[in-house]
Amino acid sequence: MLLSDLPNDIIIIVLRNLPVSDLGALSRTSRLFYHLVNTYGWQIHIRCNPRPSFSLTKAREIWQPRIRLQYDTLSDRSWSTSHFVARPISHPWPRKQQSTLAINNTRLIVAAGNTIYSYAFGTSRASGSPPLLFEGSFSLHEERNSQWDITALTFVRDNGEGKTLLCGFRNGTLARVVLVKEDASNKLACRIDMEADLYSHIPDVVESISASGSLCLSLSSRGQARMRNIQPTSYTSISEVDLATRSWTTYMSDESSPYVAFGSSSKIAPLSVYSILEGNFSSTPTAILGMKSSQPMSHSAVYGICRSPLSSPWGASPQILISGWFDGVVRVHDLRSSLLTEHLSDNSNSSGISTSAAPLRPVMSLNDPWSIEPIYSVSSGGGACSHLAAGSARHSVVSFWDIRYPKSGWSVYAPGNDPSPVYSVVLESSRVFGATDSRPFVYDFGPNVTHDTYPQLTPSPGLKPRRSVPGYYVTRYSHGHAF
Repeated sequence: MLLSDLPNDIIIIVLRNLPVSDLGALSRTSRLFYHLVNTYGWQIHIRCNPRPSFSLTKAREIWQPRIRLQYDTLSDRSWSTSHFVARPISHPWPRKQQSTLAINNTRLIVAAGNTIYSYAFGTSRASGSPPLLFEGSFSLHEERNSQWDITALTFVRDNGEGKTLLCGFRNGTLARVVLVKEDASNKLACRIDMEADLYSHIPDVVESISASGSLCLSLSSRGQARMRNIQPTSYTSISEVDLATRSWTTYMSDESSPYVAFGSSSKIAPLSVYSILEGNFSSTPTAILGMKSSQPMSHSAVYGICRSPLSSPWGASPQILISGWFDGVVRVHDLRSSLLTEHLSDNSNSSGISTSAAPLRPVMSLNDPWSIEPIYSVSSGGGACSHLAAGSARHSVVSFWDIRYPKSGWSVYAPGNDPSPVYSVVLESSRVFGATDSRPFVYDFGPNVTHDTYPQLTPSPGLKPRRSVPGYYVTRYSHGHAF
């Protein structure tokens, strides 16, 4: 019996297990298989091999499945060979800034000082990287002093329009920022609504803001965490927890078993997890995530947290956390570990964290052997949706690992070689957005990047354009040996 003699529904099941090369070969054998592959095969492969990417959302809406899969395949190939285009997105800022990024399906927001810079995601009908278009910049407060510098921001739910940000400032104030298009000129405008003092952290610094679904979480530098439902019907509902220690970052997940994770400088629990029960924090930590199970917890701090990539060896579970630590190590913890079943002792310190709870050991630890710098930011995604990115505390270095082959890591300097931390990094299927204290930048692994893909910039010190591609020279090195 030939394959073509089988019922179409059986053939479609077979298509599910074929790689891209075999689907392409099969589509060229007959009209029947051409029709089945183009109608079902490409779409099934995309669904079974997701490549999350905010910046490609608009382009993917108009791309045919075959074009989309071609783009993903070429991007994955570039990741496997570490081939990319490096570009600064803007000119250096007038002074050094602690910058941060926020991203959704419509735009990338860069915050530096008390100013936000908006970049819209364009579309491309060919299988090339869609353009990034500068929309404008907006100062969020008339007083240009450091107390009104933006220290945290994130997009929040707004009926799917993707235009509302929640910003935190150095003076502890929170503000809701709405980006709208003016009717007459179609230019982007900004409306700022200061949040009530009930939600602020005055006089502490707002160190981190996370949002997931209808919930929003803010964290102060002194460890005061406040979570609320941002829907108007329950706007005054607040849940609080006091970590009572210098705190740095948050991560929130509302999938399956909702939880929040806090990164701090606590000697007892630098990385703690609290369950979310009906919009409230659990009374005690669900888990304390440690460094090594064979040694006592040593003093460290956690500066960045994200979820694992979808193609990790442990599956696409939201219960897997990636964290960047002061000792320069990126650690992977699986919250499904049996250690979570151990009883948390009632003997707790002033922050409510048990001093005798056994910390959950990491299932994987990664580091750049040539660097001892702390890790300030982490993100997951990349080629085959199996990569991790980590921004270091000095020299504007970003490190990458394919979590399937963790010994094949490599690192690269940001365009301009700024002697700066990488304060924020966002890893997508084909792009990596980052921000130093001088400028935002991008590494683009996608095909057909042109000079028009990103905003045109005049030459500046420290940037050397490449002749063969529309990017700039950057230094990269392998974690095993130099390139």
